[in-house]
Amino acid sequence: MLILKRFVFISTLLFSAAQIASAQNEQFSWQHLPKVSTPVFKKDTLNIVNYGAKADGVTLNTQSINKAIADCSAKGGGVVLIPQGLWLTGPVVMKSNVNLYVSRAALLQFTDDKSQYPLVEGNYEGHAAVRNQSPISGTDLQNIAITGDGIIDGHGEAWRAIGKDRLTDNEWKALTTSGGVLSENGKTWYPSQSYVDGFKTPDAGVIQPGKKLEDYASMKDFFRPNMLVLTNCKKVLLQGVTFQNSPAWCLHTLICEDLTLENIHVKNPWNAQNGDGIDVESCKNVLIEGSTFEAGDDGICIKSGRDEEGRRRGKPTENMVVKNDVVYRAHGGFVIGSEMSGGARNIFVSDCTFIGTDVGLRFKTTRGRGGIVENIYIKNISMRNIVTDAILFDMYYMGKSPGEDSAGDEKVVSVTEATPQFRNFHVDNVICIGAEKGLQVRGLPEMNIKNINLQNLVLKTNQGIDIIEGTGISLKNVQLDCKNTSPLINIENSHDISFNNITYSNAQTLFTVSGKKSAQIKVSNTDVTKAVNKTDFKTGADNNSLTIVK
Repeated sequence: MLILKRFVFISTLLFSAAQIASAQNEQFSWQHLPKVSTPVFKKDTLNIVNYGAKADGVTLNTQSINKAIADCSAKGGGVVLIPQGLWLTGPVVMKSNVNLYVSRAALLQFTDDKSQYPLVEGNYEGHAAVRNQSPISGTDLQNIAITGDGIIDGHGEAWRAIGKDRLTDNEWKALTTSGGVLSENGKTWYPSQSYVDGFKTPDAGVIQPGKKLEDYASMKDFFRPNMLVLTNCKKVLLQGVTFQNSPAWCLHTLICEDLTLENIHVKNPWNAQNGDGIDVESCKNVLIEGSTFEAGDDGICIKSGRDEEGRRRGKPTENMVVKNDVVYRAHGGFVIGSEMSGGARNIFVSDCTFIGTDVGLRFKTTRGRGGIVENIYIKNISMRNIVTDAILFDMYYMGKSPGEDSAGDEKVVSVTEATPQFRNFHVDNVICIGAEKGLQVRGLPEMNIKNINLQNLVLKTNQGIDIIEGTGISLKNVQLDCKNTSPLINIENSHDISFNNITYSNAQTLFTVSGKKSAQIKVSNTDVTKAVNKTDFKTGADNNSLTIVK
C-alpha cells in the first residue's frame, strides 16, 4: 500500500510539473513573438498618367501601369501612383523595390476579357497547375508593397460558375440571359463552353509530362486565377487597400518571407466559388494585423502544399502572428489546412472576432496529407452566429470519422510519412455566442490529436463537446450553455483527458464515454449533481475509464 501511495504521489507530482512547464512555455512564447521585417522605399514617385494611362473605364491601361512599375524598379525603386479614377487593366506584374500606391477612391479594375490573361504554369490548392496569369503577380522579388486606401477588383463574376440556389430569382434571370452555358439539369451556370470542357475533364489543370501550355487552350476559362499571387518574395507589405471580387482565391502568398498585411480589407461575395480571403502557403515570418475579411470560402487560411508534392517541398508556414482581425462570413475564421503537408508551426492568433462564419477556429487535414501542425497559440477570440463548430480539429476533412459511422473502433492503419499530425495547441479565452457545436475533436485511430489545452471558454451553442481519438486533451474553466444535453460531453476512444471546472445549467447526461481505448478521463472541480445522469458508458468503454474527483 505504501508503494502504491508513493507511486500515486510521484505521478501527481510529475503531472503537476508538466502542467507548470506547459504554462511557462506558453507564457514565454507570447512574450517572444516572431519579428517581421518590412520594406523601405525611396520617395521618388511615378504617376501612371505620365505613362499614358486614362481613367475612363474603357482604355486598357495594362502597358502604361507595367511600364511605370518596370521603370520605377530600374531606377532603384520608389512609388508608382494610381490616382483617383476608374482604371481598366489587364495583368499587372510587380517588380522589386516598388510600392504600388492605390489612392483613396481609385478603382483598379481588372478586365473581364480573358484573352488578356495568358496561360502560365502556376500553383493551385497545393499542386503545380495550369492557370491563367493572375491579375497581380510577382516572383523572386524583394522589397515590394501595395498600399493606399483604394480598391482592386478582380472581376471574378466573369470567371466563376455558380448554382441557381445561390442567387435570387432576379439575379439568376439576369445571369442566364447574359450568356454562358447552363448545366444539363439547368441548376448551374458556367461562364463558357471552355469552362465546361475543363470541368468535365479529370485532373484538367494537372501539368502532364510532355504537354505544353497551348495543349490546354481549349479549357482555358476553367483555370481561374488567384487574384494576387506572390511567389518566393521577401519583405512584402500589403497595407490599407481593399482587394475584392477575385476569380478564385483572393490573396495567395507562396514561399514568401517577411510578409506584412496591415489594415487591409478583403471582400468576396458569400457565394464566390473557392473565394478564400488569404492563403498563406509555406511562408516564414508573417504578420496579419488590423484587417477585415469577407470570403466565399476560408477567411484567413494557412497552407503548406498538398500530399507528396507538399512534403517534397518541405516548407512549413512558420513564425506567424495574426491579431486584431475581423472575419465576416467565411467557411472558417482562422484556418489551418487542409493542404498542410509541409507543416505549420509557431503561429500566434489573438484578439480576433468572427461573425457568421461556418466554423470559427478550423484545423483540418486528412489521411495522405502528412505534415505536422504544432505549437499553435490562440487567445482572446470572440465569435457570434457560427453556423457549425466554434472550434474544430478535424482529421477527416471531406470524410467521416468512426464516431459518425459507428460508436465503436475503427481498424487502425499504419503510420507513414503520409499520416498527418496535430499537436501542441494552446487556446485561451474564447467566447462563442451561437453555434451548432462548441468543440469537436476528430483524430485518427493511428494518430490521435495530441496535447490540446483549452481554458477559459464560454460556449453558448446547441451541442456541447465531442472528443474522438484524442490524447492529452485538457479543458479548464469551461462554461457550457447548450440546448442539447444528452450528452453534454461525448468522448470516444480517447485517453488522458482532463476536465477542470466545467460549469453548465443542466444536463440530461453529462458524459458519454465509448470505445475500448477510452481511459484516464479525469473530472475535477465540477458539480455533477445537476445532471440527471452523470455518465453513460457504451460500446466497450470501461466503467472505470472516467473518474470524478472533488
